[in-house]
Amino acid sequence: MFLDPALLEILVCPQCRSSLFVDHDASELVCQACGLAYPVRDDIPVMLVEEARTLA
Repeated sequence: MFLDPALLEILVCPQCRSSLFVDHDASELVCQACGLAYPVRDDIPVMLVEEARTLA
């Protein structure tokens, strides 16, 4: 998974506007504030709350 570092600087959680961190193993962008993980498919982040996985 490759994400442009400039893109990562501006992306925030669409639900709570908190910063995200990259989970390379799961190919996700994770928001610890609201507990959602957004998938990255074909190096494209899917920043839709409906597509996010709730962290356990």
